[in-house]
Amino acid sequence: MRLTLLGTGSTSAPPLYGCECAVCTDARSNPGLRRRPASALLEAGATRLLIDAGLTDLAERFQTGDFPKVLLTHFHPDHVQGLFHLRWGLGKRIAAYCPPDSEGCADLYKNPGLLDFKPVRKFASFREGAVTIMPVALIHSKVTLGYCLEYQGSRIAYLTDTDGLPPRTEAFLRNWKPSVLVIDCSYPPMANAPKNHNDLTRALAIIETIQPERAWLTHIGHELDAWLKDNGHLLPPKVFVARDDDIIHDSIDVTTE
Repeated sequence: MRLTLLGTGSTSAPPLYGCECAVCTDARSNPGLRRRPASALLEAGATRLLIDAGLTDLAERFQTGDFPKVLLTHFHPDHVQGLFHLRWGLGKRIAAYCPPDSEGCADLYKNPGLLDFKPVRKFASFREGAVTIMPVALIHSKVTLGYCLEYQGSRIAYLTDTDGLPPRTEAFLRNWKPSVLVIDCSYPPMANAPKNHNDLTRALAIIETIQPERAWLTHIGHELDAWLKDNGHLLPPKVFVARDDDIIHDSIDVTTE
């Protein structure tokens, strides 16, 4: 199973408009330091799944008729904005599994065009090709799901956006034992925990509880990137800061293209 992190940024990812901090300034001159909206592409055998659709160049990334099926965590704009233009395209319909949120985002859910929205239920597993998918509940300002993905014994949990974990989700993950955990970590350690997203303290506590073989922090804002410049060496072993285009091949190997 191969997971490509197409984007790893939050809505405050560098370069943030109007911000002159060192991280945002560097990101304006160095494209490698920029962060696109958090999203990923899972490939397992012949199965391809796009997790979230916040990238605005989806029509250019995937050829007509070869668009992967989509797993939407929730309907906030930075996770679905790439679908607004795509929906008016031509060709076969594109399956988009999603939380049971009939409000969707603006008129996207009510006027899907090419998109075939398929609401799924938390803790009700289903299969897509050779991959078993278990949606799990997360804690956010909108109905939000994480996805636990299994293929030939390899297990990846992708959990964003969330502020901690509901007890049932935590219990499931402790028992399920993912080899790879990709977890929301939008902020550096904060005295007062933020709402809707993890700071580093909470993200590390989740990792300690779940005990994956490896963990990647994603949905990162410029404040966390600034903190990491001086403190990144303090992260525990086997916990990595995700970058755009990182490729996680399994529980051990990760490359950047």
